[in-house]
Amino acid sequence: MTPTATTDIDKQPIQPFQLSWFIIGTVAVTFILSYLYQDSLVFLGKTWFNDENYGHGLFVPFIAIYLAWLKKESLVECYGRGSWLGLLVTTLGVALLVIGKLGTLFIIQHISLWVVIVGVVLTVVGIRGTTILAFPLGLLLTTIPLPQFLYQGVTWQLRLISSTLGVGCLQLAGITAFQDGNVIDLGPIQLQVVEACSGLRFLFPLLTLALLSAYFFQDRMWKRILLFLSSIPISIFLNGFRIGVIGVLVELWGRGAADGFLHLFEGWVVFVFGLGLLGAEMWILKKIWPLTKQEIQQKEAISIAPLTQQSTADHATSSRNDTTTRFPWAFISALVMMVSLGTFSNYLDAREEIVAPREAFLDFPMTIGAWQGRSSSLDQQFIDILRFDDYILADYQSLDNPQFPINLYVAYYKSQQSGQSIHSPKSCIPAGGWLITSSQTIPIDVSTQTEQSFNVNEVVIQKEEARQLVLYWFQQRHRVQTNEYLVKFFLMWDSLTQGRTDGALIRLTTSIPPNGGENTAREKLVKFAQLLQPTLVQYIPQ
Repeated sequence: MTPTATTDIDKQPIQPFQLSWFIIGTVAVTFILSYLYQDSLVFLGKTWFNDENYGHGLFVPFIAIYLAWLKKESLVECYGRGSWLGLLVTTLGVALLVIGKLGTLFIIQHISLWVVIVGVVLTVVGIRGTTILAFPLGLLLTTIPLPQFLYQGVTWQLRLISSTLGVGCLQLAGITAFQDGNVIDLGPIQLQVVEACSGLRFLFPLLTLALLSAYFFQDRMWKRILLFLSSIPISIFLNGFRIGVIGVLVELWGRGAADGFLHLFEGWVVFVFGLGLLGAEMWILKKIWPLTKQEIQQKEAISIAPLTQQSTADHATSSRNDTTTRFPWAFISALVMMVSLGTFSNYLDAREEIVAPREAFLDFPMTIGAWQGRSSSLDQQFIDILRFDDYILADYQSLDNPQFPINLYVAYYKSQQSGQSIHSPKSCIPAGGWLITSSQTIPIDVSTQTEQSFNVNEVVIQKEEARQLVLYWFQQRHRVQTNEYLVKFFLMWDSLTQGRTDGALIRLTTSIPPNGGENTAREKLVKFAQLLQPTLVQYIPQ
């Protein structure tokens, strides 16, 4: 008996009862997920539309649906045989949604959405059906944007690598070029490799396409893994080559060659060339140690055998009342649980938080000890991004050492909901083109009866020849924190126990003299922080 013959005998069309539940269930799940994850879906949509790095996210869900449709014949046998394990997975997913909302972490909310989708699939088609859909479900993870701190770190490293490769290409072309961080010096013209030139807009889409190519590339597993992983160096080297080409064009035709349509066109050419390299790699891998006819038949038999065995077992029990045995209790239970816990998470969003009384930064003193300050303002574009409720930005000078002022920045949030939370300097500093050269935690001794000693983060940053010393810490309710993860944990805890999510970021910055002077800069910032902390009590509620 051949596997094909057995499969044809045991295939059963989907019953009207099952089809009705499928339509009703699809509509119900779509409505519930849209309601529970409206903030997350809006954020994803805006990111896919506005961020070139994640533009492929617009197409991936449709590709995943198409790949699932290709498996429809296998899924028919699994439909209605859901697993109660799906209820547990769905519960975990919605619990992550609550954690993500309390901690104002969109990345956890996005992962929560994916986990819930996997859980719902488990309740409908069971473990076997979910295994069949493993790749389409996993493909959806490529649409989730990286967390900001990880994104900034990857972007900065790629900018340095791309700058190095670009300078190498220019030197091979006989053009004198030097690298200074992410700046390419061509003599009269300097090209800065900005965030948009990091290569991520090539890397992410090419990774996704390489993953799809490896999926359809029916060959040995090591070849498929190699095909996927090779997209990383391909995109990096091509982006470095593109920067080198831009440098050559700038050398020949001026700075205009690095802007506008020509810059965009060069990017598309490089991306298409990358796809061509992936295709060429597949052709070469196909020629190396190809599968024999016997191995191909064995692969086909392995893929069919589990379905045949499952179909035979199902056929043996199909004489019983199909409507009763296949009633989707696990699916219905998952929907009820989603609505219950989801309503609780939305209640957390809608509840009125306690707002502690405080003084506005408008009245913040411009005299702190022997330091005289002058306030300034942020550009509106930064205010729109940071979304704080109040802030102070001022430069303080000491009468003893006026040539090196201290920049004070404090951002206060009376409520840290999703999309409105403190931005860590470790994410914002690299975005401004600065390189963090060292980082540590140091103590600040406060010799007052009302204030206690506390720790702060100290980072040394550099851009070209300029160096700065930065102290920053997070002041949330009655705690002073230096760890971003603990900040998120206590944000969740205090939201549940106190009904408060207010908090502030305090950052002090000063220049490091060219002849060193790092210890002098540190001593100056520490003394100012000691004077500043008692002053902040009126403006950051405890």
